[in-house]
This record gives sequence, structure tokens and C-alpha cells, in this order.
Amino acid sequence: MTAPALVIGGGPAGMMAAEEIARAGHRVVLVEAKPTLARKFLMAGKSGLNLTRVTPDFTAAYRNDWIAAMVAEFGPEQVQDFARGLGIDLFTGSTGRVFPVGMKASPMLRAWTRRLTDLGVEIRTRWRWTGFDGAALAFDTPAGRVLETPRVTVLALGGASWPRLGSDAAWVPWLAARGVQIAPFKPANMGLRLDWSVHMAPHLGHPVKGAALHAGDHVSRGEFVLSARGIEGGGVYAIAAAVRDGATLTLDLAPDQSMAELAAKLAMPRGKQSLSNHLRRALRLDPVKLALLNEWGRPLPATPNALAASIKALPVPHQGPRPLAEAISSAGGITRASLTEGLELRALPGIFAAGEMLDWEAPTGGYLLTACFATGRHAGRAAARALD
Repeated sequence: MTAPALVIGGGPAGMMAAEEIARAGHRVVLVEAKPTLARKFLMAGKSGLNLTRVTPDFTAAYRNDWIAAMVAEFGPEQVQDFARGLGIDLFTGSTGRVFPVGMKASPMLRAWTRRLTDLGVEIRTRWRWTGFDGAALAFDTPAGRVLETPRVTVLALGGASWPRLGSDAAWVPWLAARGVQIAPFKPANMGLRLDWSVHMAPHLGHPVKGAALHAGDHVSRGEFVLSARGIEGGGVYAIAAAVRDGATLTLDLAPDQSMAELAAKLAMPRGKQSLSNHLRRALRLDPVKLALLNEWGRPLPATPNALAASIKALPVPHQGPRPLAEAISSAGGITRASLTEGLELRALPGIFAAGEMLDWEAPTGGYLLTACFATGRHAGRAAARALD
């Protein structure tokens, strides 16, 4: 028998929506296409689960004001309380990022799943939504094709990044055919493609520290890594959206020194030293930075002023973003105009949406997960009110 409420998608947004509906006293079924819940959540936690971030301007990181308003209601403080309520001890790093003491996602997921079960949430895995059949929702299940007609539905199917973990955007044509406006998906928090010369082989896999990436008005001092495919990591992700949207990218190899200071040091007599040794000793450029200067700055300018200018604004000759399937997250999705204040689809009354399905964008560093929690909570509460 169909439950009054159905949540499709077993990631953080869907789990949060299911919990809110159950807490309001309604029977809810949570379905997930994969054999287990929250696969992307688990993958994100492999290198340390960054739940949220403690910073005075947290909501300023969101490029969409309407999402920021929901995050303001369920932000870093509330996310921490939520995690502690599941028995997860937390710590805050030097940059304000909040992690479980154990760093992993699996203990939190197990505790959360137990709590959902205790609240009466029925969890069905290997239930893949395949679109609509008239007014019903159709699913491929271990028992065959099933049609469901709940009173309210929350969709939390993710965006279009990491399709192997379930966020494959297969739902786009089904909703578009019913009149839902969907902004095209684009990669977000992604690496940039680069074709390296053979001379860079010894440096691939190494981090770039103490540099600054400039893209239009955006500046990132974060660390990034040289990979065989290009550059990636937190420092790149912070300016990736601006680069994707057309901003020119340059690298400052000595952000703590002015161009005049660099030029003065470069003008000092170097004796029999090679230029590389002079740069290393006078400017304290490490081997990775020297390699990048030689890779992207050749032929090196002859005068101290021109060489200093190159060091301060080294053009990065990238070939664009890495593919959407490799991105940490995606921009685009269901537009604000297609949604009510409660995240209900205007074209499909009784159906709500949450998480990365929505058209919003934010950097890594706790912002992504916090918004998934916040929008799942918002949609779940609105769905519960609809049932009331």
C-alpha cells in the first residue's frame, strides 16, 4: 500500500526530508536506486567528511540568494547540533571547517539510518524511479515494475556530477516534459584541463603551496595539485566557476611580495648563478613553482621588471573545465521560478524537490553538504504541512 509520503533519493537531502516528514507524524517511504544509501556522501567522506564551516559570512558563498535564505535557517550551528545529536563528536580546523573526530562518513550514516528506522521511515533500496505513468510514479524494483501514487513526494535525486554514484540527471526529461524549467547542468568545483610538456612529468602529483590563483575579481590562496590531467584541488575549485564562465586565469607565484620587491631582488647581481638558482635563492621559489614558471612563462623576460610581472601574473593556458561527470558538484537544475517558497514544483503540485537537483552553486568546504541538509529539511517540512 502506498504511504502518504514518498521520498526519492537516499542522499543527505532525501534523508533529511524523510526525517522531517516522519517527525511530523506521517508515514513515509524512502526509496534509493542503489543497493545502499548516500553513496556520494560516503565517497565525500573518504578524505575527511567536511560537514560545514564556521565563518561569519557563511551564506555569502552561495551564488543564489534564495538558497542562502534556507541555509541561514539551518546553517553551520544547526548542522553541528544535528551531527552531535547522532552521537558524532566534531572538531573545527584552523580554516573553520568542521569534521567528525573520526573523519569518516560511515558512522554518521549508520547512526542516521538507525534513527530514521526508529522514526518509522521505511527504506527501500534498489528502487529506481523511471518517470511517470499517467499520474503515478513508476519504479523498477527487485519485484518488477511498481507504480506509486503518494499524496506528497520529495525528489532528492542529486545533480549531474558523479553519475556512477547515482547523480545521473536521468530525471531531467521527465520533469521538463511536465513543464518544469531546468537550467542546463554545468560542472562546478572541478579541475581544469592542461596539456603538460614532458618536462613537467617529475612534478605531477605535487601540490602548489603559497601561490594565488586570480580569475577576474576572484582570488584563491588555497593549495592545489598538478595532476596528469591538469590542475585540481581546493585552490582551483574556489575559482573554477569564474573560469568556467569566462574569466581569465593567472597564477601569482609570490603573492606575499609586491612586484617592486620582486624586481628589486631580481636586479641584484647573480654572479655565476644560473637564472633558476637566482630565482630559487632570491625569491625562494620552490622546484614546483620554478617548473610552472618555465612551463608557462617561456621565453622568460630578460628585464627584472618584466620577469617580476610574469611571476605575479603567470597566464594559465588551460583547456577548460574537466568533464561534468568528474566534477565535485554541478551548477544548474530546477530553476527558482519553477518552485514555490516551500520547494514545491509549480507544474506538479504535491511534488517537492531538494538538494543538488535545484539550481544553486557553492564552493567546497562544507557549503555543499550544508545546503543539501537545509533544502532537504525545508522541502520535508513543506511536504509535511501539505499532508496536514
